[in-house]
Amino acid sequence: MTGVSPTQRLLTSDDVAYLVRASFGPHTRVRDAGPLAGGGFATVWWARLDDDRRVVLKLAPPAGTPLLRYERGLCAAETRYFRLVAEHAPQVPVPPVLQHATDPAYGEWLVTTLLPGRSLSELAGTGVAVDDGPARYDLGVALAALHRVTGDRFGYDDDDRAGGATWPVAFTAMLDALVADATDWNVRLPVTPERLRTLVGRHADALDEVRRPALLHFDCWDGNVLAAPDPEGRLRLCGLVDGERFLYGDPLLDLVSPLLFRRVEDEPEHPLLRGYRSAAGTPLVLDASARRRLGLYRLHLYLLMTVEMPSRGMTPTSHPQRHARLAALLDAELDALAA
Repeated sequence: MTGVSPTQRLLTSDDVAYLVRASFGPHTRVRDAGPLAGGGFATVWWARLDDDRRVVLKLAPPAGTPLLRYERGLCAAETRYFRLVAEHAPQVPVPPVLQHATDPAYGEWLVTTLLPGRSLSELAGTGVAVDDGPARYDLGVALAALHRVTGDRFGYDDDDRAGGATWPVAFTAMLDALVADATDWNVRLPVTPERLRTLVGRHADALDEVRRPALLHFDCWDGNVLAAPDPEGRLRLCGLVDGERFLYGDPLLDLVSPLLFRRVEDEPEHPLLRGYRSAAGTPLVLDASARRRLGLYRLHLYLLMTVEMPSRGMTPTSHPQRHARLAALLDAELDALAA
């Protein structure tokens, strides 16, 4: 059975209790539990155990569910990411992994500690005006710490997904995979594969300036950034979750999703950038080359968000505003890159 999107499943409290016992032993009981909203890929519940621990249970899509190419093996990828960050960037608040396992009936799942706080998107949805600047500053500091971790290659960390020895090769492979997904799902794109490759080739010199594969979260939109008030009432970062889409590449790629649908290079004093500059140790230069790369990364993100729509049960008819907005944003980035 599916949940909100075809990749999600409907769970009951009994299902959650079963998976908790499978994770922690037959005598562990669930005192309370409920679904967590916000994502559109995995099925996510919170649970309070009989020893008062609070955990998050994330269940991967059922085996055989059609997925985008880069979405294969995301539950295991998230496990690797959280453990990697805990070891190499412990100052970044990611949830501790408590269990990663599979079951013949339920498939693959992950259990982590439930972090405190609420997502920035949830806080914005309350209608209460809050100053989220300090939390966004903290996010910049956290991203700078992540980016000091270096991978063995560019792109995703397994051989089943796009990667390469150089950033231009890996990034082109990532775009090629999205174009192939669009063909599989019959998604009409506002750009032909030939024009897309020509554009990337035109800006390959800018991509080639990236020589170190930095660890990237990639998915730092407001729904994955948790914050809570500190003793002085300032909203501070207390969690960075949903790391399953991590990859290695240009740190600038991580500055796109936190300012979704905006242009980070046009907001040089944004708290995110101030936090990043304070912790990076080297200047964050948003020169002409960096602006070209940011344009390519926005193009990639808008393509991804367009291509993923049918896999999430969305069509241009059912979600006309999303489709129209992404089409306009894609056109704008294509025109700017071609200019």
